[in-house]
Amino acid sequence: MALLHILQYPHPGLREKALPITVFEKSITQLAENMLETMYEAPGIGLAATQVQVAKQLVVIDTSENKDSPLIIINPKIIDKSDVIVNEEGCLSFPGIYANVTRSERLILEYQDIKGEVQRLEADDLLAICIQHEMDHLIGKVFVDYLSPLKRNRIRKQLEKLQRGKS
Repeated sequence: MALLHILQYPHPGLREKALPITVFEKSITQLAENMLETMYEAPGIGLAATQVQVAKQLVVIDTSENKDSPLIIINPKIIDKSDVIVNEEGCLSFPGIYANVTRSERLILEYQDIKGEVQRLEADDLLAICIQHEMDHLIGKVFVDYLSPLKRNRIRKQLEKLQRGKS
């Protein structure tokens, strides 16, 4: 396995739209494994392929306490969602940045697993929020898009300052 480079906002790759996966071959399994390793190392609870500059509809998630329940989601579609909750979110592409975002608290997801088999999942709370966050990445949307222009600009300046500090 290998660690992948996670794109940092405002990298234009974060705005790329992912394409459906139609062939379930070994390279997809390898990508999912590398994404899981990268997510755990970061550390995070979710990672979309577009965040590692791969324009495929693939998301990995693990919201378990022990980081031992990985979920690989391919070609996801939300079938139903209900209730709304405001929750503080962060993102591996926005290190150290957190903001309140409104999302559905419950959802029903249809997706394909690593073998291409169609699966259905009912999710709530943190898992539902994480699924929605990662699915946004697949359409080129990031969590700060839910914020006011003023807050987005403030976050951009914070990240630019952090980047200058690393140089």
